[in-house]
Amino acid sequence: MWVKLCCLLLYFLALFVLARVFEAVAWYESGFLATQLVDPVALSFRKLRTILECRGLGYSGLPEKKDVRELVEKSGDLMEGELYSALKEEEASESVSSTNFSGEMHFYELVEDTKDGIWLVQVIANDRSPLVGKVHWQKMVKKVSRFGIRTGTFNCSSDPRYCKRRGWLKSTLIMSVPQTSTSKGKVMLKEYSGRKVEVEHIFKWITAHAASRIKTIYNSEHLKEEWNRSDQYRVKIYLFANLDQPPAFFSALSVKFTGRVEFIFVNVENWDNKSYMAEIGIYKTPSYILRTPEGIYRYGNNTGEFISLRAMDSFLRSLQPEVNDLFVLSLVLVNLMAWMDLFITQGATIKRFVVLISTLGTYNSLLIISWLPVLGFLQLPYLDSFYEYSLKLFRYSNTTTLASWVRADWMFYSSHPALFLSTYLGHGLLIDYFEKKRRRNNNTDEVNANNLEWLSSLWDWYTSYLFHPIASFQHFPFDSDWDEDPDLFLERLAFPDLWLHPLIPTDYIKNLPMWRFQCLGTHSDEEMMDTFPDSESDSDSENKEVFSSDREMSEDDELSTFQGCSEGEHQCSVEACSCASHYCHHEPCERKARSYGSYSSAGDLEPDWSAWPSDMLHCTECVVCLENFAKGCLLMGLPCGHVFHQNCIVMWLAGGRHCCPVCRWASYKKKQPYTHPQPLSSEPPS
Repeated sequence: MWVKLCCLLLYFLALFVLARVFEAVAWYESGFLATQLVDPVALSFRKLRTILECRGLGYSGLPEKKDVRELVEKSGDLMEGELYSALKEEEASESVSSTNFSGEMHFYELVEDTKDGIWLVQVIANDRSPLVGKVHWQKMVKKVSRFGIRTGTFNCSSDPRYCKRRGWLKSTLIMSVPQTSTSKGKVMLKEYSGRKVEVEHIFKWITAHAASRIKTIYNSEHLKEEWNRSDQYRVKIYLFANLDQPPAFFSALSVKFTGRVEFIFVNVENWDNKSYMAEIGIYKTPSYILRTPEGIYRYGNNTGEFISLRAMDSFLRSLQPEVNDLFVLSLVLVNLMAWMDLFITQGATIKRFVVLISTLGTYNSLLIISWLPVLGFLQLPYLDSFYEYSLKLFRYSNTTTLASWVRADWMFYSSHPALFLSTYLGHGLLIDYFEKKRRRNNNTDEVNANNLEWLSSLWDWYTSYLFHPIASFQHFPFDSDWDEDPDLFLERLAFPDLWLHPLIPTDYIKNLPMWRFQCLGTHSDEEMMDTFPDSESDSDSENKEVFSSDREMSEDDELSTFQGCSEGEHQCSVEACSCASHYCHHEPCERKARSYGSYSSAGDLEPDWSAWPSDMLHCTECVVCLENFAKGCLLMGLPCGHVFHQNCIVMWLAGGRHCCPVCRWASYKKKQPYTHPQPLSSEPPS
């Protein structure tokens, strides 16, 4: 997870640097930056009209270019970045979708139950033609969609009873606007009563109703009273301008941020005394002033702060976000981080997508689960102070120059999704290249695995997990479920091939105990030869008790063990011992002798049994390679207690034989620890 997070942060850093490179290239080729002001006098009439349409100001009664230019200047400063964005938006001839309502419930769900948006609906009465023709309606939809106004068509033939109850007996236009200034308030429906059905007249009617929700100030006394008044709104944005009504984008934002930000329009058209404006720091108009408990912020002085709906919406969202905004942001970041797994994972293509789907499901599930307690905590009343401090932190951090750069880059890449996706893909391919190179240096075999090999290994893993859930014996209880539930045993018998050739992961091998073989004192060869027969007979009688206590071997195994012991008794000799040879060196004799043999040598070194795990059987020979344990060699024990060379038993287990070479006990399954029998006391009990 941390690797993917670092890769995502590195990608964002690359996007930031790339945006600065684009700015440098644009400055080198054209000689201006996006934040550079544009003189409206040098613009053509078409460009001036485009700027007014993007800001939402009507120009139908202004035939002269001079009047249009003055209207642009009255609405706010024009930057090169805003001009570029407006021209690109006009060139984009993409069609905007409009909703077709199927009935009353559909209309209520989308229009009347939507508390933070504006709807424009064309109602078509029964056996009547629409009020606005198809061509004009498409123009209207495209014009109002720039300001976040959604459109739809309600045909009364689909629900005539609802139209009759509403009084829609003729074709008309309906506008839905929130009635109150509180979040999630009531919605009122306004019907268009004008005679002219041109696009400009309808748009002027829409903007007039939207502007009526904004508090308007006409004199300095009212401004002073409003400026010093403290109410529920912690964030207020003022527009000081010489206009009849605020621009449409300003009115649309007031609806969108209902209950979070208060929008105030200060009309200074007929003001004679502007001394109070100078007192509060307003020296020019038009000005967009953001007033917060932390101070005053002049919108438009930093990078990307254009006089447009999209730019100001991004700015206000960063200052006063909703919980839904934070959730969407976290959802995007988590999914971008999860998609990094497609490039970090090496091997077959199918493996990459399987891992990607698993990561996407895991990350999104964890995100939703982690958001549930957060939403619950935010509803608690005593967390209001925490909420206020969080918003204060947002306002401090998002009014910096760095935050303005980040917002400008976000608007740039979101308007060019192909560039965003191509840079993400290029960044992922670079990660894939370096990860593949790193794993090849580490001699990892999974880099060259193809799809068929990986699917085969995936099937092996699945069947192993299905039929052998006890992969690591240290993390499961000792008792097996097969011993208690005969149904599992019968289900396993239904697959004879899997029964004979179990597929078991080898991750348990790393948990097996390992230690080095050490020796202690010395003995002479004569003592070794003299004591061999006696100690052998002693060990025979002693280890018969151990053999009788072990009842988990089958009858065939017992027969083979007895045969091995009878043969091993004749083969045990002095030459077979290199360290403490008084122990029998043939593994089948384990069931006969407590320590695989008896004391038979006095000239060789004696093993240091204190270094052995307490549950391991004592022996001096590996039955896999049939060689004695040399001093300092690495040993490994199995759950049954038998001990072998580490290399020998690992090769044995990795070859698919997941059982002990001696007793056939499963090497991944726990067994009762072996306890050495206590010697009998020669003194009679008192």
